Amino acid sequence: MSTLDFEDFTRRIEADLREVVNLSYYENHKKNYPKSEFLYMGVPAAEVRRIAKKYLKQLKDRRIRDVEIILDFCTKLQQKKISEFRTIAIQWSFQYRKQLKSKHFDLLEEWLDKYVTSWGSCDNLCVSTLGYFLCKFPEYIPRVKQWVTSPKPMIRRASAVSFIFSLRRGRYLEHIFDIADALLTDEEDLVLKGYGWMLKEATKRFQDEVYDYVIKNKAKMPRVSLRYAIEKMPQDMRKKAMARD
Repeated sequence: MSTLDFEDFTRRIEADLREVVNLSYYENHKKNYPKSEFLYMGVPAAEVRRIAKKYLKQLKDRRIRDVEIILDFCTKLQQKKISEFRTIAIQWSFQYRKQLKSKHFDLLEEWLDKYVTSWGSCDNLCVSTLGYFLCKFPEYIPRVKQWVTSPKPMIRRASAVSFIFSLRRGRYLEHIFDIADALLTDEEDLVLKGYGWMLKEATKRFQDEVYDYVIKNKAKMPRVSLRYAIEKMPQDMRKKAMARD
């Protein structure tokens, strides 16, 4: 395995990113997230993914393929606090998901706490690498369920959306209603939308169970969460769920 000058490698990634900056993307992001602690360069997501793939191949070509080294690179990229670097880090970690071990939960939780700053970065991490981890290592479900009490809205959102990867594979229905109960009347809109999305994903395999939950709780459930949850249900079920008693 060859050695790598990480800082030089990072500079080359950044140079490639700067060549495909879209100023309208940058201005729109600046308008919507004026106080973001991560710099957004303004690179379209498709270009970020392409560049991530290019440089991951370079690592592999240099026989740098060990998950511990890759995860260390991912952490260092996120420490730069550049949004596109964070996206690349998450993409790289997901490419190495099959090498993840139980011990890596602490690192993924640290990423969530330190580097997730918005619903976009939250969902990117939770529906990919973190979601895969939870599906593979269910013993960490109790830890994830504790996130519902976090003072950070994006960690509370993560407690719900981290289950989406598993729900799409027909797993963990027995846990999601605990999450929804805890977040039912959360003060943050993005948290309400997060658990609503979780319930919506569950309807693809467990429609009746989610419907029963919604009917039971619709008097207290905020409308934004309810609408997300029933979005994919048949019209007659949606109508009954939305009806005021």
